[in-house]
Amino acid sequence: MRPRFVGRLGVADCVTVTNAALGFAAAAAVLVDPGLAARLILLAAVADGLDGVLARVTGGTPVGEYLDSLADVASFGVAPALFVFGVTVDAWGAAPTPRTALAVAVPALFVGMAVVRLGLYTAYDVDSDATRGVQTTLAGTVLAVLYLAGLRDPWALLVVTGALAGLMVTRIPYPDLYARDALAMGVVQVLAIVAPEALSRAFPKLLLGAALGYLLLAPRFYWRTPRFE
Repeated sequence: MRPRFVGRLGVADCVTVTNAALGFAAAAAVLVDPGLAARLILLAAVADGLDGVLARVTGGTPVGEYLDSLADVASFGVAPALFVFGVTVDAWGAAPTPRTALAVAVPALFVGMAVVRLGLYTAYDVDSDATRGVQTTLAGTVLAVLYLAGLRDPWALLVVTGALAGLMVTRIPYPDLYARDALAMGVVQVLAIVAPEALSRAFPKLLLGAALGYLLLAPRFYWRTPRFE
C-alpha cells in the first residue's frame, strides 16, 4: 500500500519537508553544539527559500502553503527558541531561579508569536508580494547568525528574542525580496554555514548586517507595487 502523499507532493514540497527535518536537527543539536544548531537553522532558511523558487518553476500543489507554514513553525519558531534557551541555560545553569524562568518564558513567547504570525500569513498574505510583521525565517536567521557572529551574552539574546517575538505580530508591512537579492542572501547564508569562522567571522557578520538592514529599512525603502495601505 502506497503512502498517501505519493503523487500528491511536488519537488518543492519535499524541500519544505526537509526544512522541517532540519528544524528538528537544529533543536537536537543545541544539546551538543550550539554553533552547529545555529548553522542548521541557517540551512533550513536556505531550504525555505529554495522551496519557493522550485514551486514557481515546477508548479505548486494545494498542500504546499500549509506544509510551508508547518515547517516554518518547526525551523523558525521552535528551533530558534530552543537554541536561545539552550545557550542561556548553558551560561546560567539549570537551577530554578528567576533568570531561568525568564529563559523559558521569552523563548516560549517567541514560539507563540511565530505560530500566530504564520497562521495570519497563511490566511491573509500568501498571495501578496508583501506580508505584515517580521517573517519567522528572518527572525530565526537573526538569532542564529548573532551567535555565529560572536554574540553569546544570554541577556542580549533574550532581549533580541523578545523584540523579534513582538515584531512578528505587528502590522508593519515587509515586502518580498527581489529574486536577485534573495539569491545574494542565499549565497551569504551558505558561506556563513560552511565557513562561519573564516576571516574573523566575516560571513556571519555580513549576513547579520544584511538581515538587520532589511529588518530596519525594508518597510520604508524596499517597496514593490502594490503596497499595503
